[in-house]
Amino acid sequence: MEKIIEVSGLKKSFGRLEVLKGIDCSYKRGGVISILGPNASGKTTLIKSVLGMVIPDHGTILFKGQPIANTFAYKRHIGYMPQIGHYPDNMKIGQLFRMVMDIREQEALDTDLLKAYQLEGMYQKTMRTLSGGTLQKVSAALAFMFNPDVLILDEPSAGLDPIAAEALKEKILDEKAKGKLILVTSHILSEADEISDHIMYLFEGNIRFYKTLRELKKETGEQKLSKAITKILSEPSC
Repeated sequence: MEKIIEVSGLKKSFGRLEVLKGIDCSYKRGGVISILGPNASGKTTLIKSVLGMVIPDHGTILFKGQPIANTFAYKRHIGYMPQIGHYPDNMKIGQLFRMVMDIREQEALDTDLLKAYQLEGMYQKTMRTLSGGTLQKVSAALAFMFNPDVLILDEPSAGLDPIAAEALKEKILDEKAKGKLILVTSHILSEADEISDHIMYLFEGNIRFYKTLRELKKETGEQKLSKAITKILSEPSC
């Protein structure tokens, strides 16, 4: 299966804090990869490096075989949902969607989440009046709207009510079935258990393990991801 993203020797420090300590990994199309780990393990720095929002100190990142350094074209193939969306306070929801549509100039739009979250009925609301959950819905709808080959979702369920979270989970699984690559960071292990094909666990800037969900459960003898992770982390690292 085609490798979409390849990361080699990735290192990043912020001052004296070494956040990524030489990450090597690759991601193939057609699956959900959950990037897990405690706070400050490097999850967000890794995905922001892939997005070009953080410039690594060392290492390379390839997107479809081409280096991403000093280029922006590859980003048209990525849909990104940040953990916290930041939008102009006085802009209305409808204005935001129309602006992004005009910038992208793409006719075939995926409006599934726009409709599922009934955002069209809120087009006159300004961004500063929205709850955190509604902001998350806006970010989710924008991430999926342009049919990207790759989706990068940073704590996507944070702030969503259970019904909205379930709609997002179903959308993720639908897009996986279409052969898309979906990277998800999450602290909700039950959610990762339901949607993931692979689990990458980061700890203190290193990959502690990167396995298929099936391998992880088989090796540990556990049926729940949370128990499998607890067991494997209790073992001495190689």
